[in-house]
Amino acid sequence: MGGVLRCSVANVERVSWLERLGIARPVVQAPMAGVSTPELAAAVSNAGGLGSIGLAGTGASAAWSMIEGARALTAEAFNVNVFVHRAPIEHPVREAAWLAEMRPLFGEFGAATPAALSTLFGTFAEDDDLLDVLVEAAPPVVSFHLGLPDAARIAALRAAGCVLLVSVTSTAEGELAQEAGVDAVVAQGSGAGGHRGVFSVDASDDMLDTVTLTRLLLERLDLPVIAAGGVMDGHEVRSMMGLGATAVQMGTAFVACPESSADDAFRAALSGPGSEHTTMTTAISGRPARCVANRFTAWAAAHALTPPEFPRAFDASRALNAAARACGDPGFGAHWAGQGASRHRPMPAGALVDLLEEERTSGESCMGHPASH
Repeated sequence: MGGVLRCSVANVERVSWLERLGIARPVVQAPMAGVSTPELAAAVSNAGGLGSIGLAGTGASAAWSMIEGARALTAEAFNVNVFVHRAPIEHPVREAAWLAEMRPLFGEFGAATPAALSTLFGTFAEDDDLLDVLVEAAPPVVSFHLGLPDAARIAALRAAGCVLLVSVTSTAEGELAQEAGVDAVVAQGSGAGGHRGVFSVDASDDMLDTVTLTRLLLERLDLPVIAAGGVMDGHEVRSMMGLGATAVQMGTAFVACPESSADDAFRAALSGPGSEHTTMTTAISGRPARCVANRFTAWAAAHALTPPEFPRAFDASRALNAAARACGDPGFGAHWAGQGASRHRPMPAGALVDLLEEERTSGESCMGHPASH
């Protein structure tokens, strides 16, 4: 009886954050830094879901502009995401070896290999200017990825009235999140696109699938759980909620929406053969991330060297992609995507949220309906 009572109480807790924000439809559009836009976030929020913008790699002034841009387009709640990774350690010998290994690739496109690498962007864990922007702007939701900020930053955001979410990949991370006082956790299964949300890249990763991780977190925590990873239609939304998840987070499903800033190469990759063979790689950024398989991921799989730390590895991969694109080769891009990417359905974001809700509530699945490319 005690277990039943605990579950009942927890279920009440698990819906409170949605009600607090006035979110009518249990779909969170994943932040997807570099792809999400204020227009995409607003379209999702206006359709009843929770739209998101990603601030990774964005300075304080640009962050303010993105938040105000979303606020100008919607009166509904939206989410602002930050990366809370460990600041990188420079490894000159490792970085030199990595660049030397990449030299033939740069040479293929007539480009010079970078002489050295730089840290392209910082971490929210140390960015006081970005914290000041978030506290002053007070977006309805702030979410953390790749770790948790310190207690003082969490307290400042809570005092500003922000609902706080964090991505977790294990029960241990979920317990840390609960102790930190966040409002809900995003259960990022191994099939999710983009960067794994592991708090420490030095720790082992069991690569739990979305269903297993969601169930474990629901059993261990007294927090709402948002399921993420490989969810592409309303049937799957309903299934995840049947497990006890309060909502789902979907990223790949929204990449091809016209409101996203995904370029033509990214959109084409989602429709190509690589979309059925997404792969986890550390070569692009220095941290494990799932993306559409391409020439660069194949090259990385054939080379055993350890890449530079995140985000310093990005400096090399972005330069290589730029050189390749200039020669008409799109096979070196960071096309982050989850399992099920080939089942994406290009359409306006609001229409997609409507369709997901229709499928979820009617019980109909889009399985077998090909994406309209």
